[in-house]
Amino acid sequence: MTVLQNDRFLKALRREQVDRTPVWIMRQAGRYLPEYRATRAQAGGIIDLFRNPKLACEVTLQPLDRFELDAAILFSDILTVPDAMGLGLYFETGEGPRFKNPVLDRKAVDALPVLDPDKDLDYVMAAVTEIKSALNGRVPLIGFSGSPWTLVTYMVEGGSSKDFARVKTMAYAEPETMHALLTKVSDAVAAYLLAQVRAGAQALQIFDTWGGSLSHAAYREFSLAYMKEIVAKIKAEAPDIPVILFTKGGGLWIEDIVNSSCDCVGLDWTADIGRVRRLTGGRVALQGNMDPAILRAPPARIREEVSSILDSYGPGPGHVFNLGHGITPDINPEHVEALIRALHDLSPAYHQ
Repeated sequence: MTVLQNDRFLKALRREQVDRTPVWIMRQAGRYLPEYRATRAQAGGIIDLFRNPKLACEVTLQPLDRFELDAAILFSDILTVPDAMGLGLYFETGEGPRFKNPVLDRKAVDALPVLDPDKDLDYVMAAVTEIKSALNGRVPLIGFSGSPWTLVTYMVEGGSSKDFARVKTMAYAEPETMHALLTKVSDAVAAYLLAQVRAGAQALQIFDTWGGSLSHAAYREFSLAYMKEIVAKIKAEAPDIPVILFTKGGGLWIEDIVNSSCDCVGLDWTADIGRVRRLTGGRVALQGNMDPAILRAPPARIREEVSSILDSYGPGPGHVFNLGHGITPDINPEHVEALIRALHDLSPAYHQ
């Protein structure tokens, strides 16, 4: 068994003492890195890149070779699950992901197959295995999936949406159809995440990117309820694997999210991390939550923001530093280095 050389991230998720605040960055392997752009061009496109285990491993490691990060995250896409269910994923230039076969009615829901992740998403499992081997204990590997609600928004809308009109109509006008769809997707996500654990993932994150588009009651019914089911299934089979729930715009539901039995709550930049820490009383670790736009500012301003977030969280364990959402393609990698350097300089004082 390979010994983990850097376990700060896992210790922080368990709210154990560390020597400095660990950091990883959502979408840390991405278009802001010239080496990523070169590998993506070599692959021929984003789908070809995440379906190629060797190249997916290569881009997963690229940010770790450039920055002193405390975790790697599998390079893949949240839409692999609906794609494997036969929806026909493709990417439209300038418009993002699209599906050839959106789910528009109960007949389409009933026709969705039961996902076998080891077979239907074997390229993801091969990537996890290859990345874990290449890391050789350097840092932990995070596996991930989109939340059921987030995946369903794409599946029903047929791609990205500004108003979620089609998926919300199904949720409110045909709730039985929506719950049938969410149940199928939830089962698939749980199986997918557990397969990643078997392949070597050491922590898991559920990206609930569009949970914040829902009303208070609807969030609990259509998003959080299904994430709770997934967490329960993970804990039943892999109790030692920490789970992070990240709802963009989820600050209104922190106490509900904490009660999901997750180990860590990811926060976007609209939440005050110190207030959330006081509210949760140390029951979970917290991840976040710098506004990605700060990385467009000069290094001195980035350092100020790092200091402000550390000061808000305060001393003690349980903080994983991250952005409040994924890093954007326009960011200068030197500004990411400035963030990490500031964190390494400033955070040890909070762990003495």
